[in-house]
Amino acid sequence: MTVVLNLLLVLHLVGWAMVLGGVLAHMKKPVVPVGALHGILTALVTGILMTGILAAGLAGDPPNNTKVGIKLLVALVVAALVIVGRRTPARVTAGFLGGIAGLVVLNVGIAVLWS
Repeated sequence: MTVVLNLLLVLHLVGWAMVLGGVLAHMKKPVVPVGALHGILTALVTGILMTGILAAGLAGDPPNNTKVGIKLLVALVVAALVIVGRRTPARVTAGFLGGIAGLVVLNVGIAVLWS
């Protein structure tokens, strides 16, 4: 099950990279790319699956529920912003995309720096 967990981790990181790369690439002409939507959905699903595997004791140590909860909250805010940006493109500005990018960096920072 450790192999499955590690594959999910790779997909999780790829999802976050899709969101961050997509919004940074579209800063000049502010639009939320469809890849950002796919990326955040990938990150959310794989994060939930990884937490389930760890909580069930199938691989690794049990998750830090406080950390996971904060990361989930940030991910849900990013998902909401991406969905709003996709549905109402007139609201999307460079600052809107910068907010999404900042929250992605925050989420990655929490994952890496919080032990």
